[in-house]
Amino acid sequence: MFFRTLSGRFLLLTLLFVLLAEVLIFVPYVARFREDYLLTRVERAQIASLALLASDGQISDKLAEELLNTAGVYNVVLRRDAVRELVLSSPVPGPVTATYDLRESSIWGLMRDGMAGLFTPDGTVIRLIGDPVQEAGLLIEVTMNADPLRESMREYALRILFLSLIITLATAALLFLSVQRLIVAPIKRVVASMATYAKAPEDARSQIVPDAEVLELREAEEALLHLQEDLTQALRQKERLAQLGGAVARISHDLRNILSTASLLADRIETSNDPAVARAAPKLLNSLNRAINLCESTLAFGKAEEPPPRLAQFPLRPMVEDLIDAERMAGGEASCQVEFLLDVPATLSLRADAEQILRVLTNLVRNARQAIEATGKPGSIEVTAREGDEGTMIRVIDTGPGLPARARDNLFAAFQGGARKGGTGLGLVIAAELVRGHGGRLELVRSDAEGTEFRLCLPFEG
Repeated sequence: MFFRTLSGRFLLLTLLFVLLAEVLIFVPYVARFREDYLLTRVERAQIASLALLASDGQISDKLAEELLNTAGVYNVVLRRDAVRELVLSSPVPGPVTATYDLRESSIWGLMRDGMAGLFTPDGTVIRLIGDPVQEAGLLIEVTMNADPLRESMREYALRILFLSLIITLATAALLFLSVQRLIVAPIKRVVASMATYAKAPEDARSQIVPDAEVLELREAEEALLHLQEDLTQALRQKERLAQLGGAVARISHDLRNILSTASLLADRIETSNDPAVARAAPKLLNSLNRAINLCESTLAFGKAEEPPPRLAQFPLRPMVEDLIDAERMAGGEASCQVEFLLDVPATLSLRADAEQILRVLTNLVRNARQAIEATGKPGSIEVTAREGDEGTMIRVIDTGPGLPARARDNLFAAFQGGARKGGTGLGLVIAAELVRGHGGRLELVRSDAEGTEFRLCLPFEG
C-alpha cells in the first residue's frame, strides 16, 4: 500500500536509480582494482628478477622461492636485447588457462575481464604480459595463481557494495524527506482544504491560504483559492436567487388571483352603456390577460425542475394532427388566415415522453400562429419529420414576420427572449429544457422576413 503513494513510488524510483548509478560506478571500479592488482604483481616480479640478476644468479633455491612467494607468482620471464630469459621459476600446479596482455587493455576489455575475474574457479593459472618498469627490458611475463586475485576482488567489491548501499539509503532518505516536505505535504494540505471547503463552502475560513514554497504548487493553491471564491460567490447568488424565486412565486400566485378577480369585473364593465367605458374595457382586459399570463409563466418556470421524461413508443403523426386541430380552434376566426401543412410519415414513431414532446411542439406552433395572426395577413405553418442517421428531425416552419433582433439574441434566456409584446420568452426556455432532457437539442435555423424555422433533434435511444 505504501508504494502506491507518491512518496512510496518516489522512494522506490530513487532506490532503483541510485542503485543503477552505483552499478555503473561499481563495474569500472572493480576493473580498475584488478588492473592495479595485476600491475603490482608484475612490478613485484620484476623487482624479484632484478634481485636475482644483481647477484649474477648466485642465490639459493630457498631464496629464489621466497622471492617468488613475495611477488606472488610462479615464474618470471624477461625479454632483454631480443633475448627471452626465464629468470625465476617454480613448479606450476596446472596449465595456463588464460593470458592477459596489460599493454593493450581497453576500458571495455578491463570491465569484461574484471567481472569474469570475480567468478574464476579455484586453482586457475593465468599468464600476464606487461612492460617492465623504468624500461628495464623489452617485455616481462609472469605466471600466477588467480585465487588470491579473485578473493581480493571479492573483498573490494563487497566494500564497494556496502558503501554504495549506505550512499543509496542516505540519498533516498534525504530525497524522501525533501519530497515529503516540498511536494507531498503541500498536496495533502490542498486535499485537506478541498475536503474542509466541501463541508462548509459558505465559510470563508475554509478557503485555502496559499503559502507553498514551490512555485508550481503555489500557483495551484492560488488557482484553487480563486475557484473557491468564485464557487462561494455563485452559491451565495444561487441561494439569493432561490429565495427571490420563492418570493416571486408567492407574489405571482397571489397576484394571479387578484388579477383573475379584476378580469371578471372587467368583463362586466365591458357591458356598460357608457361609450368611453366600453372602448376602454377591451384594453383593460388585454392588459389583465397579459398580466395573468406572466404570472402563470413565472409560476411554471419557478418549479424546481421538470420531471424526468417517461419514455414510451408512440406514433408522431396523430399527435401533430391533434395539435393542429387544437390550434385551429384556439385561433377562432383569425385561424382562417393560417394554413397548416403536415408532412409526417404515418409509420414514424418516437420513443420519448409524449406529453413533453407535445408541450414543445405546441409552444412552437402556437408562437408561429400568433405571429402570423398579429400581421393580419395570410400565412402557413408546416410541421415535418424525418429520420436521419443521428435520430429524428422535426421542423416547424412558418411564413410569419420573423423574430425581432432582440428575441433572436436572447432566444433561450428567461424573461429576455419574448417575441411578442408583453411576452416572457419562458415557453422556449422550458421547451429547450424538455428537449435536452431527451438528450436532444432545439435550435433556431433561420428567422427573417420570409419566416422562421425551428429544428428539434431527438437522438435514437441508446
